Amino acid sequence: MRLFRTIIVAVLSIVAASASAQQSGGVLRITHRDSPASLSIHEEGTNSVLTPMMAVFNNLVVYDQHVKQNSMNSVVPELATSWSWNEDFTKLTFKLREGVRWHDGKPFTAKDVQCTWNLLAGRSQDKMRLNFREGWYKNLADVTVASDTEVTFHLRKPQPAFVALLASGYSPVYPCHVPASTQRTRPIGTGPFKLAEFKANESIKLTRNPDYWKPGLPYLDGIEFTIIPNRSTAILAFAADKFDVTFPFEITIPLVKTVLQQAPNATCEIAASNVSTNLMVNREVAPFDNADIRRAMALALDRKSFIDILSEGQNDPGGAMLPPPEGVWGLPPDLLRTLPGYGSDVEQNRAEAQRIMRGLGYGPEKRLRIKVSTRNIPTYRDPAVILIDQLKHVYIDGDLDVVETAVWHPRIARKDFVIALNLTGSGVDDPDQQFYESYVCGAQRNYTSYCNPEIDALVDRQSAESDQAKRKLIVWEIDRKLQEDGARPIIMHARTATCWQPRVKNMTIMVTSIYNGWRFEDTWLAK
Repeated sequence: MRLFRTIIVAVLSIVAASASAQQSGGVLRITHRDSPASLSIHEEGTNSVLTPMMAVFNNLVVYDQHVKQNSMNSVVPELATSWSWNEDFTKLTFKLREGVRWHDGKPFTAKDVQCTWNLLAGRSQDKMRLNFREGWYKNLADVTVASDTEVTFHLRKPQPAFVALLASGYSPVYPCHVPASTQRTRPIGTGPFKLAEFKANESIKLTRNPDYWKPGLPYLDGIEFTIIPNRSTAILAFAADKFDVTFPFEITIPLVKTVLQQAPNATCEIAASNVSTNLMVNREVAPFDNADIRRAMALALDRKSFIDILSEGQNDPGGAMLPPPEGVWGLPPDLLRTLPGYGSDVEQNRAEAQRIMRGLGYGPEKRLRIKVSTRNIPTYRDPAVILIDQLKHVYIDGDLDVVETAVWHPRIARKDFVIALNLTGSGVDDPDQQFYESYVCGAQRNYTSYCNPEIDALVDRQSAESDQAKRKLIVWEIDRKLQEDGARPIIMHARTATCWQPRVKNMTIMVTSIYNGWRFEDTWLAK
């Protein structure tokens, strides 16, 4: 039985396959798919920011960068040296590393940790423009400092998985002395690399931090991300050996063959990304404030067609949580098949949807015209086109409305859409992250305004549960109800590829999140 259903396609010489000692020097060249709105990890909701910026920062704790499946067992210390809970999981205390300095030379202390989470919790005089992970920290009552090297997180109720949130690449520590506005364009971190230059629509360049607190690291002299929005152009440039790595998780399964035909010595690894493609319906806008019409749209979906067309059958159907085997918390297949719209009889589902639509006054002679908004990159546009085609079966005609990355997340955050095709990436495979961020009433990324107090109570219940088997049953109950309610109909969970040249060494592709593997501190280039 496969564990990760990871495909590694490579032609490697005996020399390249043999073990070699790490080598220092060189600049890692990576294609980048689009120009981000800012460089502030805490204010953005996309790996277009996190992938280049994760190397600039450190966390208190982090998922081991060379363990593919993130779990509580793979959490390791970083700016913290150790951590401990009180008996009821309401106080989490960290001992901090000494001698760490920010890129501008100022010392890192416990005050920086306190300032970061006061900012995230909205208790700081400094403010962020957007706070996508506000829901992660609703349970955080306070952060107290005992000394420069000890800090405690105080929670309102037990939350054993709180450490999992802190280990995400989305949870770096920011410096107290640098305003949030500066972090958008000139971020200061403690990480292995420093920002050298950011030119919008051109490139993001990082340079080695010579004072990094880990002796001898990083190996690379720098990392350069070149922004190439056209995926075909980026692939051609990679095949011509102008780049070492493709933008992570950006190569679709059908395109892997193209890449390897043009660059036969490359390695392309296909992995689960914990990114779901989903249908978003703004239930505050008529006629979509009617639950029946939302149900009809969900019943129109032919998930297998999406999966076959976009991934040659390798993407996965699923609910809100990442499906097994990579996902720890996802609905099992036998339960998934019982949910509305997930069965194999698509025609039956669509016949029911047509009956609903006719009952609402729509039909072949009176069709509903809509705009389907989506982000202007291929991983969004391609499924949006399929969605528009499928909605025609239930008397809904859609026009594609493409939105540039710089304004996409702010636009959907303020709910400036009616129908949207979105991709939702999870910062970590844990229910607290997924549910508190996207599904509880009023959450920052609850773009569809779904609100069910019974679900919120269950989310709190699973969060406080320390028995993992009991917690999983509650999580399945929540996920099942979310799909039955059409909170944000999940079309599929993606499997996509990252490709790299043979000279790139010691880079591990995660299978539970696209946001957790890009510290690059011990990646190196063979000369």
